[in-house]
Amino acid sequence: MRSRLICVIISLIVVSCNRPANVKLVHVLPPIYPDYTDVAIPVNVAPLNFLMRNEPDKILVTIRGKNDSIIIEGAQKINIPLEKWKALLVSEQGKSLSVTITASVNGQWIKYDPFCWHVKSDSINPWLSYRLIEPGYEVWNKVQLVERSIETFDEHVIADNNLTDGTCMNCHIYGNQNASLSMFHLRGKNGGTILNKDGKLRKINTRGNGMISNAVYGNFHPGGRYAVFSTNIIIPELHAYRSERLEVYDTASDLIVLDLDKDKIITQPFLSDNKSLETFPVFSADGKWIYYCMATSVPLPDSIKSLKYNICRVSFDAAQGLIGSRADTIWDAQKMGGSACHLKTSPDGRYLLYTVADYGTFPIWHREADLQMMNLQTGEIDHLNSVNGPNSDSYHSWSSNSRWFVFASKRDDGIYGKPYFCYIDSTGKTYKPFVLPQRDPSVYDNMLKSFNIPELSNGPAPFNAKDIERVYWNQEAEQVK
Repeated sequence: MRSRLICVIISLIVVSCNRPANVKLVHVLPPIYPDYTDVAIPVNVAPLNFLMRNEPDKILVTIRGKNDSIIIEGAQKINIPLEKWKALLVSEQGKSLSVTITASVNGQWIKYDPFCWHVKSDSINPWLSYRLIEPGYEVWNKVQLVERSIETFDEHVIADNNLTDGTCMNCHIYGNQNASLSMFHLRGKNGGTILNKDGKLRKINTRGNGMISNAVYGNFHPGGRYAVFSTNIIIPELHAYRSERLEVYDTASDLIVLDLDKDKIITQPFLSDNKSLETFPVFSADGKWIYYCMATSVPLPDSIKSLKYNICRVSFDAAQGLIGSRADTIWDAQKMGGSACHLKTSPDGRYLLYTVADYGTFPIWHREADLQMMNLQTGEIDHLNSVNGPNSDSYHSWSSNSRWFVFASKRDDGIYGKPYFCYIDSTGKTYKPFVLPQRDPSVYDNMLKSFNIPELSNGPAPFNAKDIERVYWNQEAEQVK
């Protein structure tokens, strides 16, 4: 409220020489899409281009800070010049920009209430990767792994299943948000886990002796030598409930650690029995703990609504390559009244960010799915009311400085997931999130793909789709022990 008042005061002080005559003042926010009103943005983000939903004949936009300003004219869309935008953000970092929109609608000029863009000097990792996939049920056609510059609109395809026999590909993740250490799973007869280490690509068959499946959900140890995975037998089925669509559940799942230097599997018997289901493991920021989700096995699919996952942790000794012999529950699903998944620890070690749905382990089609954040020092839980939307908010990734996170949200229409960014300050306060800016702001209206599994990184990947094609067809998978 205070920031809105500041914007109104700035707007009243400033009188633009381009201001049209016979203007009608309306005390509502302009109907812009995406909704970029009163959001916190990083100093290195691309221009927040937008369109207006009431289809005006002409738009006049003033973006004004303490030291500099930009005035832009457009029709239904506003595209902010990149270089002017960059200079403005650098000049105004740590301050607020006032945005005033005047539009001609059916010949009548209308001036809307101003709003603010709060420019945070904390930058965000400049690259984002995601999987572009049709938001279907059990059938999909074309899948691509794509990376996008957050600072500009540059975009590259880093894997394309049209080049790899139509196979599924998923879970492109980084070690410490570092583009020189990443991996993803490539399925199919010539598939494997593709490991990128300093641009050298390895293809690994992660199914060792006695394992129920190949590696599925994973995370790098901060030292880079180890990766922790769940191995899952995953069943997708259409719901019998008319109000719900697809459910995906595990009939079995275990937890392993892979020594990437020795291609050796490390585990513990209690993490590989059939009494419980373990999934979504991640290392703590210091590498001394493994956090993971665990549920007691129930008859499936009949008891799917009673399948609720706790958050547990077990110690890990990187020097010895050993997992601890007992685990602790730090979030009890029965007491909390939900089911947790998609764990991510902040790089500074302060927080655990996760998704909570009513039940199960596949929140993408759960409208009620929301993000929560646990303070690992105090145990306090933030329900992130300022962040969550009316539809599924799920998979997420931290920026290296722990001041930003990105997450997949279906808040717009309940069908298509889009990457949203949220600022968290040094006190743990979170701010209204904003969607990834696009060169053409109508992209989200016309695109029939979901932006799935968004992951932040410090640079572009050192490989492309042709490299992955060569590895798929020509490189033998290395077998783990």
